[in-house]
Amino acid sequence: MNVFQNRTQSPQRKAHQNLASLGLALLLCALTALTPDSAQAAQSTAPKQAKRDASQSAQPAKVKPQQRKKNATPKKQAARPARTAALAGMPLASSEQTQAWAQDAAKRLQLDPVWVKNTLAQAQRLPSVERLVLPPSSPTAKNWAAYRARFIEPVRIHAGVRFWQTHRSALERAEREYGVPASLIVGIIGVETLYGQNTGNFRILDALATLAFHFPSAHPRAATRQAFFQSELEQFLLLSSRSGTDPLTIRGSYAGAMGLPQFMPSSWARFAVDFDGDGRIDLFGSPEDAIGSVANYFKAFDWRPGMPTHYPVSLTPGQTNMDTLLAPDILPTFSVTSFVGQGASLSGAALQHIGPLALIELLNGPDAPSYVAGTENFYAITRYNWSSYYAMAVIDLAEAVERAVKATPRKP
Repeated sequence: MNVFQNRTQSPQRKAHQNLASLGLALLLCALTALTPDSAQAAQSTAPKQAKRDASQSAQPAKVKPQQRKKNATPKKQAARPARTAALAGMPLASSEQTQAWAQDAAKRLQLDPVWVKNTLAQAQRLPSVERLVLPPSSPTAKNWAAYRARFIEPVRIHAGVRFWQTHRSALERAEREYGVPASLIVGIIGVETLYGQNTGNFRILDALATLAFHFPSAHPRAATRQAFFQSELEQFLLLSSRSGTDPLTIRGSYAGAMGLPQFMPSSWARFAVDFDGDGRIDLFGSPEDAIGSVANYFKAFDWRPGMPTHYPVSLTPGQTNMDTLLAPDILPTFSVTSFVGQGASLSGAALQHIGPLALIELLNGPDAPSYVAGTENFYAITRYNWSSYYAMAVIDLAEAVERAVKATPRKP
């Protein structure tokens, strides 16, 4: 495979390269296999395109650590265990729709139309993926306490401490260069893939092609979502073609997210950076690239250094205008004065906060909901995954790991 060299550009400039440069994400070749037992777990990762109020099923399963070699060869990838029944599919039917799409995409992206056609001809339609993107037929009540417990638990915290200790210098450098706390980067990677232990075992080409051409019509936003996945399929083909990577070898989540930080192809193209300076972007085999890319992502979404993500809030039944406060959902809308004017009680540093706030409601099943006052930085986390539950899980895991790191003596 060809490795794109970026000898003269800094990681910050690489974040603004065109798709051709970023497409050299041929780091994709570093992908290693998950075990068959991990394949089912891959269905429960939290892809970025998840719906805003994440369901109970977003828990990455606990899997055994794997050995990852940065320069794994295609030959070694071929030794991957056979796909499980959950990943079995059928040939993607060649129709006038797919042929027209392939021809149009090749022209717009300036790709070889024969290569695009032949690549799609090898894609598999995965019924399991079609099922996974549908809302549950019998939705259960959201429960923040239960959702939180899946992520803030000893195995994930201990893994986070090891990750922090191993990559301390890269985390500190990312915080200096991008203004994003090391703890937040650790929290994101921990919630997304348990620090690389669960990056997904679906072939990305199959997942994206399935959702691009066979997105289930029963979904309430089928047309919008199908258009999104067609765009992501385009970006994946573009990245693969311009990096020289075989698109049939890349694996990730059922929704097409890849690597330690679970970037969709468009996010890979826009935000991934070569943070370890080896001339290529590798979100599978280079934790440093993953660290820098997550930090760059949040900087691009207006992370404000030094600003808290949220504040405690007290609400008095009958005195708080809940309808008004909850109407904007998670979008920070209210000044401190207007927030308090609606009957919400803030104290301490919250009263000095500069910028808008949002009332964040976290349901707890049959118990009383939990509430916090979310800032613009809370909203920035939801740009990674549009869910207030996800954002709070990232924040709480980040804080738990940071406390554990500070309580652990540094190695000499």
